[in-house]
Amino acid sequence: MRTLTRTLSSSAVGLGLFAGLAQAEEISIATVNNDDMIVMQKLSGEWEQETGNKVNWIVLEENVLRERVTTDIAAKGGQFDIVTIGGYEAPIWGKQGWLTPVDDLGDDYDYGDLLEPIKAGLTVDGKLYAVPFYTESSFTLYRKDLFEAAGLAMPEKPTYEQIKEFAAKLTDKSKEQYGICLRGKPGWGENMAFIGTMVNAYGGRWFDMDWKPQLNSEPWKKAVTDYVGLLTEYGPPGATANGFNENQTLFATGHCAMWIDATSAAGRVYDPKLSQVADKIAFTRSPIAETANGSSWSWSWNLAIPATSQKADIAKSFLKWATSKDYVKKVGETEGWVSVPPGTRKSTYALAEYRKAAPFAETVLQAILSADPSKPTKDPVPYTGVQFVAIPEFQAIGTFVGQQISAALAGQQTVDAALEAAQTQVERDMTRAGYIK
Repeated sequence: MRTLTRTLSSSAVGLGLFAGLAQAEEISIATVNNDDMIVMQKLSGEWEQETGNKVNWIVLEENVLRERVTTDIAAKGGQFDIVTIGGYEAPIWGKQGWLTPVDDLGDDYDYGDLLEPIKAGLTVDGKLYAVPFYTESSFTLYRKDLFEAAGLAMPEKPTYEQIKEFAAKLTDKSKEQYGICLRGKPGWGENMAFIGTMVNAYGGRWFDMDWKPQLNSEPWKKAVTDYVGLLTEYGPPGATANGFNENQTLFATGHCAMWIDATSAAGRVYDPKLSQVADKIAFTRSPIAETANGSSWSWSWNLAIPATSQKADIAKSFLKWATSKDYVKKVGETEGWVSVPPGTRKSTYALAEYRKAAPFAETVLQAILSADPSKPTKDPVPYTGVQFVAIPEFQAIGTFVGQQISAALAGQQTVDAALEAAQTQVERDMTRAGYIK
C-alpha cells in the first residue's frame, strides 16, 4: 500500500504541470450513482490531498444525470467541470464542439494501454474527447444453486425460448423468488438498453436503410411481447421502477434466478461484502433468438470536460488520476480486486490479483471486444450503435419509445398500441429532422 501511495504521489506531482494547479480551486463533477462512481467519489480525497483542490460532487440517478448534463452542455451553462457521459454522447458532443479534447494527459498516462475499440469510439477526427472510466457489455447472470436444485442446465448460448422456460420453472412468488429480473424503468439508457438488444436478437432494427422506423414490425412485436410477458409472469412486482441499480439489489439479495444486464454488475454481485449470493452465481452470454448480431450491448461510462469549463487544466489532472493504471490498483487494494473498474485498460487484465479474484474477467473482456457497433443487426442499417442509434435525435426518440413500452408493461396499453404510437412519433421526428425524404 505504501509503495502504491508513493507512486500515486509522484503521479500527482507530475499532474502539477497543469497550470490550473498553481492555485487551489474547486471543480464540480456530475456523475451517475453507479457503484464504480461511488468508489471514485470515496477515493477522491487522495487527489484532493495531493493537489490541494476540492471536488464538488453532483451524484445523480442515471436518467436525471443525462437530462441535466445534456441540458447544461447544449445551453453552454457551464455548471460542470467534469461530466460522466456515455459512448453515445462523447463523439456526437465532441464533433459539435461541446467538449474539450483530452489528448494531452501526458506520455505517462499511456494512451496505448486503453482498449482500442473503446478509445476509437471516443475519438472524432483524430481527437479524443473523453477517457473511459469503465466499459461494459451485457450477459446473463444466474443462480447456479437454483438451477441445480430444479435439474436445469444453462447452455453456453441460451435462447430467449429457453430463458422463458427457465423463468417459469424458477419462479416461486410465495418466497419472493422471481424467475427473471430485467430493466423496466423507462429511458433510452434504461429499459431501452436491454430491449434494444432483445429486438436485435429477434432480428429487428430501429430503421431500415431509408431511415424509416421499424417499430411496428414483427420482430419488434415479438420481442416486446416476450419482454412484457417475462416480467409480468415471472418478474418482481413494480418492475417499471427497476433500473440497473434496483435489479442489482434484487439479484444480490437473492430475489432473482436470472438477470440479463451489464457485465459491470459482476464485480458487485460476486463481492461477498455486497452480495448475499456471491458464491451461488454463474454467468453466460446474452440470449439470442433469430440472430446473435447485437444481442449484447456495447457501452462505456467516460469522463469528459465541457468546453465551457474555466478549470480545464485542473479537470484534466482529475481525469488523469481517476482513469490511470494506479487508480485501478488503488481500487483493487482498498475495495477488493473484484471491484476494479472493468473494460478500459489492457493492463487491468494482466493483473494476477484481478484475474484470480474475478472469474468473469476474460468472459467480460471478450464480450466487450466482440460487440460490433458497425454490425448491430441481422439486416443492414444506416447507423452504428448496438443498443442505441448514434444520432443526436436518439435520446428523445429512445426515451419516448421506452415510455410507451413501460406503459405496456404497467398494463396501461397493449404492446401493439405502444409500438404503433412509437412508430407514428418516431416517423414524425425523423421526417422533421430531415432523415426521411
